[in-house]
Amino acid sequence: MSRREQLGQVFRFALVGGVNTGTFFGLYLLLHPWMPYFAAYSLAFVLAMVGSFFMNTYFTYRTRPTWKKFLLFPLTNVTNYVIQSAGLYALVAWAGMDTRIAPLVAAVVAIPFTFLLSRKILVPGAARAGEEPEERRGRARTSSTV
Repeated sequence: MSRREQLGQVFRFALVGGVNTGTFFGLYLLLHPWMPYFAAYSLAFVLAMVGSFFMNTYFTYRTRPTWKKFLLFPLTNVTNYVIQSAGLYALVAWAGMDTRIAPLVAAVVAIPFTFLLSRKILVPGAARAGEEPEERRGRARTSSTV
């Protein structure tokens, strides 16, 4: 994969992240009048995560969705949460950063980790240097699609 293709993936990943954040918040606002706030939050989170899976599969990495990828994809959200939480704590407690700014910095720091993990899950073989995704090589597809 060329440097230009990799940068394209990073750009599309960031774009999907922005769209996903807006989708989550819009869903939360739509659901909130009809259910308790935490239920609205949780349902909006799950729906946005499903949307993120399909946007990243088709748009960011241009690969086919499978049940295996779908079931592994929530690991990207867990990773994002852990890195952001640890980063937030470190920035506030150790670096003395303002608590209003630290979450944004921690979120930016988490992006590369989340990108690499989502790429590993959604593009089999992408972690190996110079290897094209399975779908582009024309190998037989053994996983069922979502």
